[in-house]
Amino acid sequence: MGKTTTASMFAAAGIPVFDSDAIVHRLYAKGGAAVESVGKAFPESLENGSISRSELSDCLKKDPIGFEKLNAIVHPLVADARADFLEKVRAEGADLVVFDIPLLFETGSEDQLDGVLVVTAPEAVQRERVMGREGMTEEKFTNILFRQLPDAEKRARADFIIDTSKGLEPARLAVEGLILHLKASANHDTV
Repeated sequence: MGKTTTASMFAAAGIPVFDSDAIVHRLYAKGGAAVESVGKAFPESLENGSISRSELSDCLKKDPIGFEKLNAIVHPLVADARADFLEKVRAEGADLVVFDIPLLFETGSEDQLDGVLVVTAPEAVQRERVMGREGMTEEKFTNILFRQLPDAEKRARADFIIDTSKGLEPARLAVEGLILHLKASANHDTV
């Protein structure tokens, strides 16, 4: 959809961005807080003291309740990191923060936020972008879509929407406009 690129536009505008994917990478890295528990739940995923994402993906294909087990391990750790991040940036005086959270609605995390931005693109654009990722297959793409709410439902539940299919410059302008709107709303106690 362009979620990561859009998040980077907020960061470029000086807005602190919490990147859940980056946190998960750290949790899976050697010495990461999730390595031991994930390694016990999915022993084949453990490689040289870290979690191999490709091996973990293979394990999840074979285990019908694997995602539930994995989420029970990883989501609380990510939530703790998110809370620490928010405390830190608030102490630094941030008046606006972006949380880049995959599966936001699917995990019920939207209730913890003041507003939800959904980044969207037409299905053909989404498919082209995802299939261009290294190691992506039709099977992986289908599994990703299966675990997510349909885009139309996400848009219906969103407070704000940015369509990234028109290119980087229109998306950047939409991000800048949203930042101005949110800051103006916060100054008038309407958000």
